Amino acid sequence: MLQLKTAGYNALGNLRRRLPFPPEWNTPEELEQTVDNYLEVFLNERFEVSKGLGPGFFALELFDRSLRTGQEEKMDSPDIPASKKLEMIRALDSMNNMMMLYPHYISVIEPSIREVADREKRPARILELASGAGGLAFAIAERAKQQTLPVEIRGSDIVPEYVVFCNQTAKERQLPVTFRIINAFAMDAVEKGSCDIILISQSLHHFTPGQLARIISQSREQGASIFLGLDGHRGLDLLAGVPIAAMLQGISFLVLDGYTSARKFYSEPELDLIAEIATRSSHYSTEFSWPLTVLRIPFL
Repeated sequence: MLQLKTAGYNALGNLRRRLPFPPEWNTPEELEQTVDNYLEVFLNERFEVSKGLGPGFFALELFDRSLRTGQEEKMDSPDIPASKKLEMIRALDSMNNMMMLYPHYISVIEPSIREVADREKRPARILELASGAGGLAFAIAERAKQQTLPVEIRGSDIVPEYVVFCNQTAKERQLPVTFRIINAFAMDAVEKGSCDIILISQSLHHFTPGQLARIISQSREQGASIFLGLDGHRGLDLLAGVPIAAMLQGISFLVLDGYTSARKFYSEPELDLIAEIATRSSHYSTEFSWPLTVLRIPFL
């Protein structure tokens, strides 16, 4: 319901006709500012389009606007010690495991893995950004260890404590995956051409539109052939479902954080706008695979 696709794609079409689209940018900083500005213009245009489409569309637009927030999740607060944050992301990872989400995530990623492996005649090399507690990377590494998926996986995060925890866990579980500290906005530390797929899971909404665009652009500059972004689908189901799931499993902080995250999830038209400006092309796709919205960008 909160995708607002009719109004959103009408608004996006209006912007394409009225403004330079995709707009010019030359530096990562210009890209970030341009995308943030265009997203704001898009939301204002969608507001006007919704009014013209009738009361039902406009009511949904007003409801969506009432939900939107720039509030950070508790686990992102700089006031919380890293040790406590690690405890939080481990709780999130436990909830993902209990809900059996990782097998579904792998099924979404698998076609891209096999596409690369078939083309390159070797395992696809994945770099996951913002790995957190490493749950998805571990699940992919398990499949690689079992030789049921032609893939090599590396994880990363900007928080040193997360990276230490993940490397210790990988060693204890004897999994073929390593983690390192990487700033997703400055991937100079990543050797160019060392990864085929750059993956972000459950974290797109933690970045502003401009920041996400920078990550996409840098993924291409690092020589990746595919960018994959997996995040919660913007809708009433997750707006209520994530907090309820956390409540049922007794993870109190995730009740509020889950609700905050669901208010920040991107709609498909928003991701389309971000991807097109970041890549200066229309070679991308957004799709719904419950409970995910999947952004896939092949770099040609």
